[in-house]
Amino acid sequence: MSQTRPAQTGRQGHVDERTARKVAEEARETEWRLPSFGKQLFLGDFRLDLIHPHPRPDGEARGKGEEFLARLTEFCATKIDPAVIERESRIPDDVLRGLRDIGALGMKIPEKYGGLGLSQLYYGRALMVAGSVSPALAALLSAHQSIGVPQPVKMFGTPEQQDEWLPRCAREISAFLLTEPDVGSDPARLRATAVPDGDDYVLNGVKLWTTNGVVADLVVVMARVPKQDGHRGGISAFVVDMSTPGITVENRNAFMGLRGIENGVTRFHDVRVPKANLIGKEGAGLKVALTTLNTGRLSLPAICAAGGKWAAKIAREWSKERVQWGRPVGEHEAVSRKIAFIAATAYAMEAMLDLSGQLADDERNDIRIEAALAKLWSSEMACRAADELIQLRGGRGYETAESLAARGERGVPAEQLFRDLRINRIFEGSTEIMHLLIAREAVDAHLSVAGDIIDPDASAGAKARAAAKAGGFYARWLPTLVTGAGQRPKSYAEFGALARHLRFVERSSRKLARSIFYASGRWQGGLERKQGFLGRMVDIGAELFAMSAVCVRAHADSSADGPLASAGPGGEGAATAPGKSAVLLADAFCRQARVRVEELFDGLWRNTDAMDVKLARAVLNGDFAWVEEGVLDPSIPGPWIAPSEPGASEKEDVHRTIG
Repeated sequence: MSQTRPAQTGRQGHVDERTARKVAEEARETEWRLPSFGKQLFLGDFRLDLIHPHPRPDGEARGKGEEFLARLTEFCATKIDPAVIERESRIPDDVLRGLRDIGALGMKIPEKYGGLGLSQLYYGRALMVAGSVSPALAALLSAHQSIGVPQPVKMFGTPEQQDEWLPRCAREISAFLLTEPDVGSDPARLRATAVPDGDDYVLNGVKLWTTNGVVADLVVVMARVPKQDGHRGGISAFVVDMSTPGITVENRNAFMGLRGIENGVTRFHDVRVPKANLIGKEGAGLKVALTTLNTGRLSLPAICAAGGKWAAKIAREWSKERVQWGRPVGEHEAVSRKIAFIAATAYAMEAMLDLSGQLADDERNDIRIEAALAKLWSSEMACRAADELIQLRGGRGYETAESLAARGERGVPAEQLFRDLRINRIFEGSTEIMHLLIAREAVDAHLSVAGDIIDPDASAGAKARAAAKAGGFYARWLPTLVTGAGQRPKSYAEFGALARHLRFVERSSRKLARSIFYASGRWQGGLERKQGFLGRMVDIGAELFAMSAVCVRAHADSSADGPLASAGPGGEGAATAPGKSAVLLADAFCRQARVRVEELFDGLWRNTDAMDVKLARAVLNGDFAWVEEGVLDPSIPGPWIAPSEPGASEKEDVHRTIG
């Protein structure tokens, strides 16, 4: 039976800006049923009580988590050769089978479905272990469990769907398919379709960058259902078995880093998907995806924390060994600053990860902003730490591990770390998109009260009523931003030497809220286009969250109850408990972060954003094409974006299964 497909406008389906924004806004969670530390931080309300005392796992969660960490650590240390993964650009099948056998594919799946039922905290720590051996390994595990089939089915699936698919996901690999050749963070232009036909949907379309797609057994696919009688339509989520006829993995993509990931291009041609495979309702696909990502994003900070902790180890060992001008290089100030940055940042990344993970486990707070801030901040700072490690190592930092080993030196894969971490600034929302996503949540209170004031289509009467409503809100809110605990010298005294940093966070939170208010009044509806301002605003919030997490973590690590850290590889945790040294490291981090915060505040109002926008438009117009003269372009010829018209595949299927 032939299928009717929605008409498209233009080559890739043009969608105007207003429509695109409407689609994104409809998918956003608009209610805040639980308190949020991050949300209040942007409102000038420093709710330390939401994260202090530092939440801790209960005995059962700790027992299960520590037992699995020990098993995973032993497997990774004895059964995996990361050099093989890097050299052959593939995780060996026997490694994947071994991970399956120890339960790594079912870490987040409840025990009644054959999984391990680990907490988010221990899931993150497990990804740190796997990521320290090979970030490609952690990427595979997280793509399967953080955004693949298990999480959306666990959150939105019916009991029947959970009974059918979760046991399979504990043994099989899954993937998440949203991106298309011309569709990334703007899903309004999604072209893949799922047309109702009897008891099935018929799926057609092409998906790009499907991490795990080359080896996946089950996938979640986002496709557009056309609106018609009996069908509300809209972007919807489906579970699809990769053995279904009509599916072709047309290419296994290769990247500058994460060379072991099984990422491909997947084509669907008249693929019949039972109606029972629809997750949630028609049109709810983006909400399913975004809600899943609220917690799923925490997998990337885990991988970043692993890289930061390893970088700290190498920086320490190398900088003691290497001698220049009669002293170890680590004793020279230029190098000392790099070591201090790497060590302090590594501690902060782990603090943010563990705090966010435990908050997710407690289910007492809404952590959508915290998880997004952790992903944004950790992905940026881990790349800086990796870059500084390469600089510390000099020429050896640029040389590959195998080349170093071949000439008789320790094969330190510093350059690989940099390549592997770089994608995290793009994965699951690029830094630029994360800035906008977090900013939208941060200014939600202002947009809610402004309402018709900034709506260009609102009537004069509606604008007047909205102005009156806004006046009442700001009359109550603005006085709270004048003074606070940050101005009282004895506030947060239980934190000792770290109290002054928490006072800084409290003061800065109020200053940030005042800045947002001023910007809202100055630009009103135009604020959403001031992406330079919004980005710096979010970065300030991220630094303040990092400082808060570090202070709370260091206080807990130095308390009589002992450290929050797990025992670690080989059960060495007790011998290396941080104790009072955690306070020293936290103090150093907060001093570094305060410098960054002050620079960001200065940049809110003193910058070249307007000039840069004007210049960029001229560049795009070709006014400065002469700058490009005198060089050759080594690019391989081809279109900027590959055609993705629906139809049967003309390529060989490179999909494979792990027996």
